[in-house]
Amino acid sequence: MLSWVDGRPATDVPLGDRGLAYGDGLFETIAVRGGCATLLPRHLARLGEGAQRLSIDLDLPVLEIELPAFFAELGEGVAKLIVTRGDGLRGYAPPQPSSPRRILLGNPLPSYPASNAEQGVRLFPCVTRLAEQPLLAGLKHLNRLEQVLARGEWQDAAFAEGLMRDVSGRVIEGVFSNLFLVKDGVLLTAELSRCGVAGVMRAEVLEQAAHQGIPCEVRDIAFDELLAADEVFLCNSLYGIWPVRELAASVWPAGPLTRKLQALIRSLLDS
Repeated sequence: MLSWVDGRPATDVPLGDRGLAYGDGLFETIAVRGGCATLLPRHLARLGEGAQRLSIDLDLPVLEIELPAFFAELGEGVAKLIVTRGDGLRGYAPPQPSSPRRILLGNPLPSYPASNAEQGVRLFPCVTRLAEQPLLAGLKHLNRLEQVLARGEWQDAAFAEGLMRDVSGRVIEGVFSNLFLVKDGVLLTAELSRCGVAGVMRAEVLEQAAHQGIPCEVRDIAFDELLAADEVFLCNSLYGIWPVRELAASVWPAGPLTRKLQALIRSLLDS
């Protein structure tokens, strides 16, 4: 595994790091192919928004220098960028001033079955619910225990992903993906002002759909609406789009709108 801390090769961080102690930080998972990152401007924009909302003094110009060098050394793989508030004394109060820490980890690209994209995936109905916290909604912060609990609900490899709903039962996302559904030619995805992660691929799918003249709605989605959908798919910055073919007793085809968007996103990832 390739690893840098604050721009230099390293294999550890201080025990006083607030990312370890409190999950006080943010992260981005970035696909790297041929030494170049996919959707990097979207990743940096989300990271910048998260740092602003958490009052982390992120030095984006430094990252913009470090990242290309790290991507070039990694070549092909997944770069995980972690930004923490840095070291602190015991207690929740953020240190003043703070010295944010930048951690870069490089790993091989995941190897997903081709059938996930071609035939679609089965979705596990997770019992774990997402809590509502508008101050953190949309951010990819380091507190991922809800996802850890949800992913621990199944071990059967027949399920490629899990469906996550909020405490009121609204459909939100997958454990590591965003979710879309199609009904009567309209593309729908969940509104994320209470909880959930505003994925960079979700943003790209919405933009591509708008360019194609596909009607889109970002709003609350009831579970019954999902079950009544014409098409359902998942998206993620590493794999693009996977059709969802099954959730419990519900079955969907990999429909024409899913295939159209899948082809557009695949060309983006392959470029």
